Formats: sequence, C-alpha cells, structure tokens
Amino acid sequence: MARASRTTSLAVSTPSTLADRELRAIVSLVYEQSGISLHDGKRELVAARLQKRLRHLGLASYDEYLRCLEEDRSGEELTQLLDAIATNHTSFFREPQHFTYLTSTVLPSRGAAREATLEGWCAASSTGEEPVTIAMTLLEAGVTRFRLLASDLSTKALAVARGGVYKLPQVSGVPVPLLRKYFEKGLGEQEGLARVVPAVRQAIEYRRLNLIAMDRLDRQFDFIFCRNVMIYFDRQVQQRVVSMLENHLAPGGYLFISHSESLNSVQHRLRWVAPAVYRRETL
Repeated sequence: MARASRTTSLAVSTPSTLADRELRAIVSLVYEQSGISLHDGKRELVAARLQKRLRHLGLASYDEYLRCLEEDRSGEELTQLLDAIATNHTSFFREPQHFTYLTSTVLPSRGAAREATLEGWCAASSTGEEPVTIAMTLLEAGVTRFRLLASDLSTKALAVARGGVYKLPQVSGVPVPLLRKYFEKGLGEQEGLARVVPAVRQAIEYRRLNLIAMDRLDRQFDFIFCRNVMIYFDRQVQQRVVSMLENHLAPGGYLFISHSESLNSVQHRLRWVAPAVYRRETL
C-alpha cells in the first residue's frame, strides 16, 4: 500500500532535470540495445519521451529510473524505454516510386506469375502503413501467393499495426478505389476511423525483431523494404544491418532503402539498379 500511495502522489509531479550523467547512461543503453544513435542535441527529446514513464512508475528522478532499468530482470522496462525513444513516423504510399518499381520490375523479374510463393520483408514496419501498402500493391498486381513479414523494434507500433485501425486523415494518401476496396469505414463509436480489411491483415505476419541483434531468419526474401531506419544508425551499425539484410536476400532479390539514405559509406555486394533500390547478384 505504501508503494501505491507513493506512485499516486508522484504521478502528477514533474521529474527532475535530466543530468549529463543520466543522459549519457540512457544514450549508451539505447545505442547498445537498438543501434539508435542519439546525438548531443537530443536531451529535450529524451527527457520529454521518458517523463511519462517516470510518472507511470512513480519515480521522481531519472537516476531512479536508471536504477529501475538495472533491477528489472524481466527486460520489460527496457522494452518500454526503446518504445519511448523509437521514432515511428510513416504513411501510406510513402515514396511511391518504390511501389511502382515493385510492380513494374521486381515482380516480373522474380516470376511472380509462377506458382512459387513470393517472399517479402518490411524490416521497419512501424505502425503498419508500409506493409499494408506493399500488400495492397501485390494484390492489385494480381499476386495472391505471397508471404509478407513485417517487423519492428517497438511493441507499441506493432500493436497498432496488428489492429490495422487508423484515423481517416492517416488514410488520406490512399487512392480512393483502394480505400474502398481494402478498408472498412468505422460507424457509430468507430466513426472517423478506417480498418484494414481482414484479408490484408491476415496476409501480413507481424513480428518484433531487433535488426542489430538478429542472426538468421528461416528464409530468404525476393525483396526487402528497410526504409527510414538507417538514418538513425551510425556507420558501424549501418554496416552490420546492411550485411544482415544482404544475407537475407535471395539471389536476384531487391533491397529498398529510403531516398534520404545511402549505402555509399558501407561495404556490400549489392548493385544499384534505381534510386534507393539495390539488387543482389544472381551468382
């Protein structure tokens, strides 16, 4: 009862200022566990995103929070920390040229019309807009035999993705014919929301994966989307992630990165084939 009383009384207070030592410890822990590099100018971001956790736990200082992380053997609070720090900005049909390239070039080259199942991986799926866009693109191209893995570090983002429910402004970028075909409009208490139809939700396998802690998955992929995530990594982590992704591409498979990213600073055996698109050689 004493602990509950303390939590209640501190829930409305403002945590103490984030000291340099505490910031360094949090930045180091986040980097070690996720590869996300937080530069010196991120103090306000870190403090703002962790204040809710401190209030929720009834902690008055970031020093107490660090002790909480050290003492938590379950790893749950570490997951909460990474959820709070991770940036989940995304949208439907973001950088649309890639989806055009997927249908015009990738599908024909991978023999999507054959009986073989097409294998795809969205390696930074966030709240689901990107894998849903990929699934809709494949279905519209007549591809029905495909497996699409969608992974992210954030459990909160994955929960939203699995639910497939979005506010109407979030789906405004979806072409109207696709919106009518692949989304259900909310009614009554769900007014103002749109839900991805079951057929699309069930076509996507969502899984929590840490890109810097992975070794091997159980398959290789005809294409991998890993966009707008490597901008948060330094060169060392980028190298590690790109090597891992390359190893998971089937011969002749394609890697899509963001137009704001580049592989120029890392070593790889992929061939540039289009803006922000690379291909693994077939031999």
